Amino acid sequence: MTDNIAGGKNLWILTEEHPKNEVIEQILMEFAGASGYSAIVDRIRVLPILKNGLFSFIYEVTGFNCSKIKHIYIKSVSGYSSFVDFLLFHQDEEPNPKTDIPSYAIEETKTDDSESRNTGVYQRCSKFVYISKYYPNIRRIMLYNLGISQKEEPTETYIFGTRMLITIGVRIMGKVLNDKVFKPFASIDELIAFKNSMRRPPAGNVPIEIVKGQNTIFISGRLVKSGSLSHDPNIGALSIISATLRKLGWEGRIMITKHGLEQKHLKPGNKFIQIANMLHLELEGLEIPIAKNHEDYWYYDRNGEKLGTIFVHVVVESFTNGYSIYENHAGCERGYFISSSGEKITIEKYSDRDLYKMGDKTKRISIPDLVLLDFDRREIINIEGKKYENKQKGIEELGNYDDIENSYIRKYYPGYKITRTVVLYGSKEEKIIELEVCFLLNEDGKMILGIRAPQLIKDALERLIDYWR
Repeated sequence: MTDNIAGGKNLWILTEEHPKNEVIEQILMEFAGASGYSAIVDRIRVLPILKNGLFSFIYEVTGFNCSKIKHIYIKSVSGYSSFVDFLLFHQDEEPNPKTDIPSYAIEETKTDDSESRNTGVYQRCSKFVYISKYYPNIRRIMLYNLGISQKEEPTETYIFGTRMLITIGVRIMGKVLNDKVFKPFASIDELIAFKNSMRRPPAGNVPIEIVKGQNTIFISGRLVKSGSLSHDPNIGALSIISATLRKLGWEGRIMITKHGLEQKHLKPGNKFIQIANMLHLELEGLEIPIAKNHEDYWYYDRNGEKLGTIFVHVVVESFTNGYSIYENHAGCERGYFISSSGEKITIEKYSDRDLYKMGDKTKRISIPDLVLLDFDRREIINIEGKKYENKQKGIEELGNYDDIENSYIRKYYPGYKITRTVVLYGSKEEKIIELEVCFLLNEDGKMILGIRAPQLIKDALERLIDYWR
């Protein structure tokens, strides 16, 4: 347990993500350093807190000692719309979404622009724009938790996106950046000149171009995808460009052109419509509706299926020698597949992309929510996570793992036993009768093991209970 030191306050970390130890450590070191606090780091662990034998839905972080921090707690939350990965509150009481203001908003990604230019920058940008509506003075950080080597020569897209983030006040962590290249834009004209000098996209794509008129700046960019306003990379790109223009002092009109949208696509609750209202944007030829804004930015999550799989993930890694070699918790960023030699591999979406595009949907690789390695028993455990009411669907989905097992698991872990099982969350149920279900975390925090639960999960749960006994 973290020492309860008089004079300090608790630090609350609220997140939609699985709390990775290395990410939590980076966040804590940043918080302490920026606050001028001294800290000593031992081995970071994330431990579920049990009360009267039940999970309290709070995790505590141990291994980080700071005189200004009494306890470090983690709770699962979700956003009503575009939500960053972590919010930090330095206060004694559990944060209240209606009254308390966080000190940090942190977005974390493993994606470098060597893998995806758009995902690495643009798709994250709208989150930093959106949160300013609720917390205009919050410290914002883009944290790169890279699993692969950083691209030696950054792409133009990455340079442009990152310079805009820096211009609006977002700090970049986890990457080595040349401060002669990665610097804030000094003027509107400099931003426009940089964007319009970038290499154009392939023929047939709508390029993002910026044209400055006397009282209007025109920005072209396609926003329609699959019959709706859902083109995430361009939503992010147009949001951050517009926010940066406003930051640099542009008070005139901003008109989005060549967007491909129709009036029926504009819904008051859409995140881009909310940002358009914030920044006073216009869509050429259309009437932007008044945004339907949520009163609060976030809420505590006591309903998501990932509450069960994240719990199992944390307990196994905190109380056994087992660990995850792949994670894809619902609503969280996909991880890398970790080979037996430690190589980090991106799992392909399709076993045959061409056939999938031609209509054969069986060629999409079905991926578990969590893959655990029990090294001592030479066992791989593929876990499908579901809410209790969807347990039958989870059991049925266990039959879809042939591709990932044949293409990745057997290739990199030859000779290992492979187990497929389901982890459930929810309901008031206190027993499991289905042999395919290994664990249930019910909504009261009761932890129920299945008849055929893998020994790794049994060991983890027994040691957790013993720890709090």
